Amino acid sequence: MSLIVAAQRRAGKAGIGMNTLLWIAQIILAGVFLFTGFSKIFAYGQVVKAVEARSKAGKIGMSRGQATLVGLVEALGAAAVLVPVDMWPPYVFLRLATAGLALLMVAASIYHIRRQESAAPSIALFLLALFVIVGRWPR
Repeated sequence: MSLIVAAQRRAGKAGIGMNTLLWIAQIILAGVFLFTGFSKIFAYGQVVKAVEARSKAGKIGMSRGQATLVGLVEALGAAAVLVPVDMWPPYVFLRLATAGLALLMVAASIYHIRRQESAAPSIALFLLALFVIVGRWPR
């Protein structure tokens, strides 16, 4: 039985729609953070060229080691967002991982604003993470 189906059965009829929506949000978060995390880890040179080409601020201002660390945090957070909820008390692990990703997006927003770039993607991911945290909060 899939994780989503098991969670839907536990949620009851009233919570099925919201639970599905939360799983979709979690999958989107995980996909975005896995992609960006792996690109920072494995394609640092290409990411730097692309960012510096479209930025007014010039140099990226982040060493390869810093980018690798951020990429690892993003990839681990993305994997943690998809961990089955029964492994820990309900949703504690998920909420902590998602809160870490949300805080990372606050830092990313500040970084992009200082570089005079659009912080909209970071803010959108922050809001999506906040939606998951609030949606998985115990009632």
